[in-house]
Amino acid sequence: MPLLKIQQLIKRYTAPGGEAHTVLDVPEFTLDAGQQVALRGSSGTGKTTFLNCIAGILRADQGDIELAGQNIAVASEGQRDQLRAQHIGYIFQTFNLLQGYTCLENVLLGMSFYGQANIQAAAAILKRVGLSDRMDYRPSELSVGQQQRVAVARALANRPQLVLADEPTGNLDPQNSWEALQLIREVCKENQAALLLVSHDQAVLDQFEDSLDLAELNQAAREVAK
Repeated sequence: MPLLKIQQLIKRYTAPGGEAHTVLDVPEFTLDAGQQVALRGSSGTGKTTFLNCIAGILRADQGDIELAGQNIAVASEGQRDQLRAQHIGYIFQTFNLLQGYTCLENVLLGMSFYGQANIQAAAAILKRVGLSDRMDYRPSELSVGQQQRVAVARALANRPQLVLADEPTGNLDPQNSWEALQLIREVCKENQAALLLVSHDQAVLDQFEDSLDLAELNQAAREVAK
């Protein structure tokens, strides 16, 4: 049984003029436990919307998104929040770190959403990503590459079954990009977490054995491209 199973996923947005536009139309997608898949997502293919629906940040208009046997698509907002905290780690391109908090506090806050804030565990994951000497630093005191490592630590701190990564190397130079990607993949493997990453960077996509074009999955994107 797949860890993630998507069927007939539809997401629409209402334009200012009142017209409904379909941005996602994904008939089927599956991801197995521990599997690592990269999706090529150029502008207009709905990549962030796709990840946000899987994470339960956005609610799908139609279809099923089953994660670990639970259907996120039909869950209430509170249930989606709980499912996300319990099963999903999210790595954002812009990191989304709280500037007034230290590295350790950022990780602890991420853990607290599932009620499992644990200083020892937070410190251990920060040490794993190479920040044992930066735990008390705030984001503004870190390099961009170090900030990305905090974001990776926060996403993995609760040992999620699924990690979603939206252009996670988009703000990094080539060297830091390669290092961040290797770190993400290694830590996911160590934690037996599946990884679903979207990127427009071919150098990133080439690192994955499993790579798909999101436009091939998303029929709505194909319609726009015509």
